[in-house]
Amino acid sequence: MPTYAYSTPDGEVIERDFPRGEAPDEILLGGGVTARRDYHAELGYRRRNAGSGWPMTCFASGVHPSQAGELRDYLAKQGVPTEVNRNGDPIYRDAHHRKRALKARGMYDRYSFT
Repeated sequence: MPTYAYSTPDGEVIERDFPRGEAPDEILLGGGVTARRDYHAELGYRRRNAGSGWPMTCFASGVHPSQAGELRDYLAKQGVPTEVNRNGDPIYRDAHHRKRALKARGMYDRYSFT
């Protein structure tokens, strides 16, 4: 189940899991506080490395959760050890790591400019 990010009026980012495509635009928190969905936080702009976007969880190159271990093992055998989360999404450390991992799987990103 994907994780969605919501921001409160005071700037706190809260994460909640919802089935894919069923995340509401707003959630009601305790005390009557409403948090709005924060797409930038979901893309990693407010997480970890504060704006660098790395490490990056890539949903597009992910696999079914039951295949997460298989993907992790395959990439390690190809010489590109990669963390894969429980949802089956690989976590790339930087642009070079991402490019190598995609190439090992016969994939590429034609919009990456690398």
